[in-house]
Amino acid sequence: MGFDISTWMMIFFIVFLVIGMWKVYAFLPNKALADDDTTKEAQEKLEAIILKIIKSKNNDLSRDELFELVKNDEDFDKEHFWRFNQNRLNQLLNTLNVKGLVSI
Repeated sequence: MGFDISTWMMIFFIVFLVIGMWKVYAFLPNKALADDDTTKEAQEKLEAIILKIIKSKNNDLSRDELFELVKNDEDFDKEHFWRFNQNRLNQLLNTLNVKGLVSI
């Protein structure tokens, strides 16, 4: 039972294709990270903190003051939201403006 060269090439191609697909699958992320702050739940928690602070200060604060107050709030988890910065605050405020909840 002799195989010709094209049969051997097809066998090796399929074997290495399967190995390559397995290697790609092994490095794909399978679950969310523990400190992922881009999920819907994390965003809703940040929005709730922002709304709480804005309501407590009667809309009388700048974006910089709001940023510092959010970072110093007792509900703000510094380890979970370690990437939170001024740009993220601005994006959340724009989202809240679109929803009609704040005008800061």
